[in-house]
Amino acid sequence: MFIHWGIYSMLGDGEWAMTNKNIDCREYAKLAGGFYPSKFDAKAWVQAAKDAGMKYICITSRHHDGFSMFGTRYSDYNIVEATPYGRDVVRELAKECRKQGIRLHFYYSLLDWTREDYYPLGTTGQGTGRTAHGDWNDYLGFMNNQLTELLTGYGPVGAVWFDGWWDKADADWQLDKIYATIHRLQPGCLVGNNHHREPFPGEDFQAFEQDLPGQNTAGHSAGQTISALPLETCATMNGTWGYSITDRNYKSVAALIHLLVNAAGRNANLLLNVGPQPDGEIPQASLERLREVGRWMKTYGETVYGTRAGEIAPGAWGVSTRKGDRLFVHVLRRDGDTLSLPLTGGVVRSAVRFADRAEVPFSVATDSVSLDLSGIPADEIDSVIELSVRR
Repeated sequence: MFIHWGIYSMLGDGEWAMTNKNIDCREYAKLAGGFYPSKFDAKAWVQAAKDAGMKYICITSRHHDGFSMFGTRYSDYNIVEATPYGRDVVRELAKECRKQGIRLHFYYSLLDWTREDYYPLGTTGQGTGRTAHGDWNDYLGFMNNQLTELLTGYGPVGAVWFDGWWDKADADWQLDKIYATIHRLQPGCLVGNNHHREPFPGEDFQAFEQDLPGQNTAGHSAGQTISALPLETCATMNGTWGYSITDRNYKSVAALIHLLVNAAGRNANLLLNVGPQPDGEIPQASLERLREVGRWMKTYGETVYGTRAGEIAPGAWGVSTRKGDRLFVHVLRRDGDTLSLPLTGGVVRSAVRFADRAEVPFSVATDSVSLDLSGIPADEIDSVIELSVRR
């Protein structure tokens, strides 16, 4: 579960409202004085993630607006000191994640639309009223100090997920030092960076934003070839990462399940986002979809968890995943009652519907297998057929 939450939620216009509306950083900071998420419940958040079948949570510890959602010593612009709420929600979430046995990851923005030492300015945040001077080395030191806090004061951290490098792609970010610090403080902590490029040295997984690996429908992945590192696709349920009071264009449950399965069929995890309201509750539209995806996962999770992409390449019909000698064919779109698929390097011994183990008639030819789908309802979200393949 990806969680985008900050004082920007009070504006109800997504996480980029500050720069999109050219709000002066001093005026924007006044939002903190009214931020009191009285309905925040870390236990409920973690339970919602687990009920959806999710295995880790990634929360925005600090987003591009520069406001820290944890009690940092290196800036008073944080939820503990700058808001009447006065509680470290990241600490509470970390404690609950440990209690419920789910891993916690931290999103951390390299970009800052508020701090004066984020200078020279980048391609975004030009109208937020920052002064035209600043010491870049001071900013790098600030980030290093905050990351050290997160990695030494909040228990085990599964990953640090960076964002905003693209704002100043030519800057001396000293990522090698940042990554080395992370791996020194927590050797088991993964490093990822949403820079929309091929992975840099020191990174442990490759992130794809709003797209599946190998695709570029969102325009972020042009030239981003698929690496040998573990892959992750992050995606919104509607059109924004942060809470939007007007965006009701949520993806359907079927679309979310298809996204999940399509990611698995391309060797990628799915990091699905929610944008909590300013009162701390996850929107009901998101919770309803999470519950429905969770119900589906209770039946079909075995065809997703711990699998690799199957040897049958993705197509308009769907994808395949595999686990040992079990090949799971996920039929997401049907065009008739016969599905012919290329298959080399193995012999199909049986074909059954995964959910009820009913036999599925099949025939084999040189380098292919044909499945008879006539006995399977055409309106299923995902018709999962398990093939036993001797390799």
